[in-house]
Amino acid sequence: MTATYVVTDIEATGFRPGRHSMLSFASVAVTGSGEERGRFEAVLAELPGAGWDPGTRSWFETSEPEALSAATTDPRDPGEVMADFVTFVRGLPGPRVFAARPVAFDGSWIDHYLRLFTDHQLLDGFYDEDPLFHDSLCLSSYAAAVLGLSVPAVTPTTFPPEWLGNVPHTHRAIDDAVGYAHLLAELLRRTGVTGRVSQDGP
Repeated sequence: MTATYVVTDIEATGFRPGRHSMLSFASVAVTGSGEERGRFEAVLAELPGAGWDPGTRSWFETSEPEALSAATTDPRDPGEVMADFVTFVRGLPGPRVFAARPVAFDGSWIDHYLRLFTDHQLLDGFYDEDPLFHDSLCLSSYAAAVLGLSVPAVTPTTFPPEWLGNVPHTHRAIDDAVGYAHLLAELLRRTGVTGRVSQDGP
């Protein structure tokens, strides 16, 4: 079997799921060799009662107005979005691995919204015969290990542009997800990982 990596980037009104809202997210599904299997992109309506972190709003408005526009234009009902996302992921060949930089941030938002609006979570039960995701991968940690750096030293500017597929890091979810998908393929290539797993696991 060949693993499918669902490389995901999110944009949000702050850092606390529930108190803040996820504005948008995008996923690019790739094999270990970098072959693309599909894309998912959505803008979500803000959660009732949730607000904005003042620093996040200021950063968006002063530094990234185009990213803010992309993350807030034509929002959809979050329940419908997450149902569509589950369908998208289910349509990918397994085993499926969720990947993000860092997974602790982007993954916490996807997990919260999956729990809130679906019967899934980022990692379903260990004995589930067909979980939504079989595991997760932190691209920050993986890149730090490959490059011999500390994790805090790993930022989008750490890598040569070609490692990100020459896709600018714009803070628009789909752009960043595409760039990180290229990064994952580069890291896997450099470590000699084929992306293939046995029936019993890696």
